[in-house]
Amino acid sequence: MKQFLLSAAGLLAFATASAQNVTLNVRLKPIQTIVVNTSQKVVNLEYVTKDDYQNGVTSENPDHLNIYSTGGFQVKVKASNAAMQNGGKSIATNTILIKASAGSDVLNGAQYSQDVQLSGSESTLVTSTSGGVNKKINIAYKGAGANAYINNYIAGQDPTLYTTELTYTIVSQ
Repeated sequence: MKQFLLSAAGLLAFATASAQNVTLNVRLKPIQTIVVNTSQKVVNLEYVTKDDYQNGVTSENPDHLNIYSTGGFQVKVKASNAAMQNGGKSIATNTILIKASAGSDVLNGAQYSQDVQLSGSESTLVTSTSGGVNKKINIAYKGAGANAYINNYIAGQDPTLYTTELTYTIVSQ
């Protein structure tokens, strides 16, 4: 029996070890989403008093945008056209300013633009070098003062309405 054990041990000593390698990749694709608060899909700038026409009006929209990004990003906005039309009258979209600020779930290190003029081309509102999950952005819309719209009311319309669609986009950086 001793000889058998010694023979088995000798066979094991001559066996070679075998190994295989596997390459494991973690592949990260960029993901950016932007969602407008559903209760704020329509924003109204209402001019009701003399002071409104003189000073302009502002619509504050807390947590207006919800951001998800797998890395640094920019949030941009643009109007569907350079002027809002009603009959033969128009209001230039660049008379409306947008102010971005940190919402209830802050993205640390983000840069928020102040008083960005709307236009038919994209303007950057927020820049961040890091990503985030469900980060909130407040947006304030400010219509012109100094009686800029005093001649844009059309008799028989109550109210006279000028409309444009805004498009918010998020892109990786």
